[in-house]
Amino acid sequence: MIAEQPRHGYELIKVIEERFGGSYTPSPGVIYPTLSWLEDMGYAAVEVGAVGRKSYSITFEGQAFLVANRAAADELMSRLANADSGPHHARSPIVRAMENLKLAMRLRLRRGPIDQTVTEKIAGALDAAAQIVERS
Repeated sequence: MIAEQPRHGYELIKVIEERFGGSYTPSPGVIYPTLSWLEDMGYAAVEVGAVGRKSYSITFEGQAFLVANRAAADELMSRLANADSGPHHARSPIVRAMENLKLAMRLRLRRGPIDQTVTEKIAGALDAAAQIVERS
């Protein structure tokens, strides 16, 4: 994707999410170490913008690596292109909702302890959702 145009890490996350039709969003913990590895290997160059955001672009070495591994790259891009079609497409909203729930729970737990009333309310909502899934 950085061979197409220079991109920021956050932009890569959003482009990948789009290409997967919302069924997968890579975490910053996946994207940024990968970008650092590409830079360390000499496959990507970094330019720091005016607001301190890093933009990554492919280097000559990165282009050569991409050419040498074109079959694998094309297969991956083909999978991305087909992510929003076929039998798994119907699951995309479910996967998005599950990821949304995970994020909401992480954010809530980071805020601090949860009292008994809220704990029971959250558990009740999760149990109700589980029953709906079981009956479907």
